[in-house]
Amino acid sequence: MCLPVLLLIACDSGNKDLAEAVEIEKAPALIKEYGYILNDYNVVRDTIRSGDTFGDILDAHGVPQDKIFKVATKFKDSFDVRKMVVGKPYVLLNSKDSLNTTQVFIYENNKVDYSVVDFRDGLSSYTGEKPVTYIEKSAGGIIESSLSQTMEDEHLSPYMTDKLSNIYAWTVNFFHLQKGDRFKVVYTEKFINDTIPAGLGEIKAAYFEHRGTPLYAFNYETTRDSAKVKDYFDEHADNLRRAFLKAPVKFSRISSRYNLNRRIAYYGYKLRPHKGTDFAAPIGTPILATADGTVIKSEYRGGNGNYVKVRHNSTYETQYLHMKKRNVRVGEFVRQGDVIGWIGMTGNTGGPHVCYRFWKNGKQVDPFKQDLPMSQPLEEKYKEEYISFMTPLKTQLDCIEY
Repeated sequence: MCLPVLLLIACDSGNKDLAEAVEIEKAPALIKEYGYILNDYNVVRDTIRSGDTFGDILDAHGVPQDKIFKVATKFKDSFDVRKMVVGKPYVLLNSKDSLNTTQVFIYENNKVDYSVVDFRDGLSSYTGEKPVTYIEKSAGGIIESSLSQTMEDEHLSPYMTDKLSNIYAWTVNFFHLQKGDRFKVVYTEKFINDTIPAGLGEIKAAYFEHRGTPLYAFNYETTRDSAKVKDYFDEHADNLRRAFLKAPVKFSRISSRYNLNRRIAYYGYKLRPHKGTDFAAPIGTPILATADGTVIKSEYRGGNGNYVKVRHNSTYETQYLHMKKRNVRVGEFVRQGDVIGWIGMTGNTGGPHVCYRFWKNGKQVDPFKQDLPMSQPLEEKYKEEYISFMTPLKTQLDCIEY
């Protein structure tokens, strides 16, 4: 048998508390982005369209022409209005009044970096970046056709290919990877707000097995000339870098090797030595300096076409022939990996390529048969610390399954 229950409610205080609770619930949450509280503005989000200019966008939102002109001429270092790219997002923070005038313009250079133009308080411009977190990940793969295809099959960023090729550029010939070559990586990936992927961070450790030879690489930071310098070293603390890159073009193929006994049918099988190594690639492909040095030739001449010659030291010189266009001048100092020109077909050539010539003590030699010098080794004072740093990473690599 159920007995009736009488409930007594104190209405005055309860209703007051309830009203306050409802009021609190209705208060909008503060939205902060790019260093601004977006609740204070009418926010317009859009992307740069074909034909858009900075002036047109801002003029349509009430910004005076004198301020637009000042931004275009004064703030090129922090925001160059000429370099806006179609498809890039931008944000307008407009005043919350009937004029709806733009007070702040934000242009997203990429997923992380952005440029700000603030039209208030005398006009200012600066760059910023969104908060980024780095999450460590690991992966591995076995090459069946190409490194880039393997990356795609393993759902890895295509930029991983470029990063690995840079790490092993001095020790692996990426034009001749074999089926069955394999790799493992421990790397970081960038995320905005812990959820939005923002690209690769750094490769902390890598393992590449090429033609059965294992090659470890560990990213280690030292101090050199009061500056922090990162380099990749193997399990024995030897620097992976050499004084010279393996090739002056990324992801090309060797179409003709250094060959002093070459005979060509077109010339009646007469002896016509080839003292260079030809790397075939599409017209316009960047040509890289294979080592630091000073440009001693940059000109167009006969069968060489457009070419550049670099002196690296008293022993070594390199030359790059048949360029479409040169990117350096005589006397200019270039660093390893700098773009010194682009693949072309100038001079005597049957197809787009760069003829790479290598001098040692004034004599042209085959670069692939030279015992090239190492880069600066790890200083002795760092070795004990390096071994402690490297050992757990090596264990982590060894435990990654393909």
